[in-house]
Amino acid sequence: MKQYIADAFTDELFKGNPAAVCVMDEWISDELMRNIARENNLSETAFAVKAGDGYRLRWFTPKNEIDFCGHATLGASFVIANFIEPNCKTIKYHTLSGDMSVEVNNGLFVMDFPRYNLNPVEVTDTMEKALGVRPAAAFIDRDLLMILNSENDIFGLKPDMEAMSGLDGVCIAVTAKGTKYDCVSRVFAPELSIPEDPVTGSTHCMIAPYWAKRLGKNTITAFQASERTGVLYAEVCGGRVKISGKAVLFGVSEILGK
Repeated sequence: MKQYIADAFTDELFKGNPAAVCVMDEWISDELMRNIARENNLSETAFAVKAGDGYRLRWFTPKNEIDFCGHATLGASFVIANFIEPNCKTIKYHTLSGDMSVEVNNGLFVMDFPRYNLNPVEVTDTMEKALGVRPAAAFIDRDLLMILNSENDIFGLKPDMEAMSGLDGVCIAVTAKGTKYDCVSRVFAPELSIPEDPVTGSTHCMIAPYWAKRLGKNTITAFQASERTGVLYAEVCGGRVKISGKAVLFGVSEILGK
């Protein structure tokens, strides 16, 4: 079975978020998919199988299957558009989070995702302990989003991962208003055994609506300030969020294990 690795939300190798992608003729066992994801030890491995006019798409972390992953969807779209169905303009996916579509536009992949809700929650001492700075506000959906007062707080953040593991949310995100970009963020996922995720498309389905409302505009340019860094372009469209980004191929391999 062939496997591709693409760096997502970047056009430079060794930046963005690497995702492994396997586009298969038929499904392999869940156990084998978990083992492949564990062996890759990337934040996500995407598995896709042709289904009708689109693809059934699943995402696995080194620990378990998850319901939604933005950067691995971008990685899968990059692979399909360049190696499986060259010159395709639209890719449809059937996923655990519902149907999604991706438009291919001159190397930019525009992904149509469900919008997360911004349910306010109380700022707690545990949040402050986890971050080393007290958030100005916090919101919960699948992920926990905490708002910081300065982008310098984001850049200099040295989280207490033990304290962070006690917070609610699949992913733990922090964001602040940017200077070069509309917003900056970082995302951590101790529940998924991912200390810090390099670039996180799914969580920007929560980050983008927050900044769209606060800044009074629907189009947001976001910078994720991980060590690898990445840039995301987001447009809030009612109950959906379009997350766009680029990708670059790192390598191709053959998986021999069964």
